[in-house]
Amino acid sequence: MKTNAARLLDSLGIVYELREYEVDPEDLSAETVAQKVGLPPEQVFKTLLVKGDKTGLLFAVVPGNAELDFKALAKVSGDKQVTMVPLKDVQPLTGYIRGGVTALAGKKDYPVVADETIELFDTVSVSAGVRGTQIIIGPGDYLRATKAKVGGITR
Repeated sequence: MKTNAARLLDSLGIVYELREYEVDPEDLSAETVAQKVGLPPEQVFKTLLVKGDKTGLLFAVVPGNAELDFKALAKVSGDKQVTMVPLKDVQPLTGYIRGGVTALAGKKDYPVVADETIELFDTVSVSAGVRGTQIIIGPGDYLRATKAKVGGITR
């Protein structure tokens, strides 16, 4: 199934693979998605919507087995502090539901900060913009498509 994220990558001439999996609405964890798409959790990146006190809304893209370091993200993004956006606000702001949030082709182009570990892999997995489909993509292509900054933002 082609998603808006996939259409964006097509328009940029970026090569990727769509990998579908069965969704368990009770377990949307990145670790479970990683198992279902056959990749280690550190290679499957989750996209979190946060709000910086200066930059406003931005996406933090972190490995599935890691936790976001809010202080480190604030430093990389130029904020004094960042906080998670409440889950109830994520869909109205991004157009995506929990388990399907991606920094690709959302309602608005928010700034993106990806954890530096994204560059350790030949390919990474990110949400395709719907539950049940992941995009397997080269990290350089993903960073280019999202115009992401890279920094150490996990603990």
